[in-house]
Amino acid sequence: MLQFFHDLSWSLAKFRWQDAVDIIFVAFVIYHLILFIQGTKVVQALKGLLILVVVFLVARIMGFETVTWVLRGLVPMGVIAFLVVFHPEIRRALVHIGGKRLFNVYQQEEKAIEEIVKATSTFSEKKIGALIVLEREVGLKNYIETGIEIDSFVTAELLDNIFFPNTSLHDGAVIIQHSRIAAAGCLLPLAAETALPKSFGTRHLAAIGLTQETDAVVIIVSEETGTTSIALGGKLSHDLDPTSFRKTLRNLYASSTQRRMPLYLKKLPNR
Repeated sequence: MLQFFHDLSWSLAKFRWQDAVDIIFVAFVIYHLILFIQGTKVVQALKGLLILVVVFLVARIMGFETVTWVLRGLVPMGVIAFLVVFHPEIRRALVHIGGKRLFNVYQQEEKAIEEIVKATSTFSEKKIGALIVLEREVGLKNYIETGIEIDSFVTAELLDNIFFPNTSLHDGAVIIQHSRIAAAGCLLPLAAETALPKSFGTRHLAAIGLTQETDAVVIIVSEETGTTSIALGGKLSHDLDPTSFRKTLRNLYASSTQRRMPLYLKKLPNR
């Protein structure tokens, strides 16, 4: 025991401030990398690479020479294949950092919310059906891939065009990811069992179905009545007036944003 404390004190004595900065920087990079790839296909690829590395290490320890020889060639090839296959995601990550988008997340969220409120008000007045999904902490990549990729800032005008009656994207869902419209015309899972009245349509069932599986916030505008609803956690807040809708949306979406943001980026919203 004395030897342990002696070694510990010796290690601490050699610890420099440069080592602390080095550790903090690596943690910072890993943290933002995890935030960026969350909910994407990159996660599955990284899991595959990690399994190969673990098997390689176990094979070396156990003395399996043939397996070690095979994996020694596969691991570098896997890294190269990863860089080739996912180069668009890597490019977007570099643009994300270079464009300093990490430092205006909150402002983008606020603007997106106001544009959604503006568009939803129009849909409600004109009785235009709409289904808008806001990704929070659980990734929605699988559902995004069922629609048409857009990757654009959230604007009321763009939402108006997407949900204009009788267009090809009108009946699907818009998914908003990181304050941008990721895709439109997306397919959502329908709720199998629900206590909703029979007067509620497919959009409400899809909203309940998705929120039963994820933590997303889903906005529904009824085509029949023009009423606005918000689904979360498999439950529905129905027939919201504009003031309640804006307040509820900001509380749900902004609170999720604050949880995702690192401490140095957090700020109090202006109420």
